[in-house]
Amino acid sequence: MRLIASILLFLCLLPAVAGAQWLPGQATEAVREGLEIGTSTSEIAITSDFHGADLTIFGALSNTDQLLLAIGQYDVVVVLEGPREDATVRKKERVFGIWVNRRSMTFEAVPHSYSMSSSRMIDDLTTPLELTDQGIGIDHIPLTPVGFVGDGSNLGEFRQAFLRLQQGGALYDRNPSGVRFVSSNLFKASLRLPANIPNGVHTVRAYLFKSGNLITDKSLPLRVIKTGIEQTITDAAHDQPILYGFAAVALAVVTGWGASLIFRKE
Repeated sequence: MRLIASILLFLCLLPAVAGAQWLPGQATEAVREGLEIGTSTSEIAITSDFHGADLTIFGALSNTDQLLLAIGQYDVVVVLEGPREDATVRKKERVFGIWVNRRSMTFEAVPHSYSMSSSRMIDDLTTPLELTDQGIGIDHIPLTPVGFVGDGSNLGEFRQAFLRLQQGGALYDRNPSGVRFVSSNLFKASLRLPANIPNGVHTVRAYLFKSGNLITDKSLPLRVIKTGIEQTITDAAHDQPILYGFAAVALAVVTGWGASLIFRKE
């Protein structure tokens, strides 16, 4: 009787035990993809003969879905963002035959420079709303006016003018094929540094997309500094402005006087 009771108890508990077991197709906790990046250098030295350079960024993906990777569902965007500062855009108008600044707009804390590379066109990666929310891409950089009061009718005009000026000066640049996968999980990106790249601490950012969704990002600092006589002059202008001003005036006087002696007509 005891044996029969044990068998009956086991048969009653069997459905519960079977229900606690993992079955094929049952959802499991997803492993999040990882992203790591490194740069070819941590510091860019600006000398008198600096005409721009290329910065190489190396990256690695982890915990990727090999099937999605094989069919190109992973995309990478790499950005080099310069120091942020306020930027003023002015519009000239003709008044009595003279061109004068009549209107202006100042945008708050915008990157002085912005260089971007991607594995393909970013408009094909995800929706414009996602790019705007994350501020990824030249056309999606947040441009917020400082103390703006008005109906907003000319806001778009000033924004487009700012982006046009930055791109015309090579400070804003994009390369839709600058990120290349060198193996299944390794990629290499190339970013262009303009000749007039600003001093300061820049930020390298990498964004990983899967099937059109941003899943993770990584950032690293990059220092851009002047060296040699350029740095000496810059330091003097900031540390000793009065002395620097007198020295500049004296140099101009001496140079002008010397030129008058050399080119004086008898």
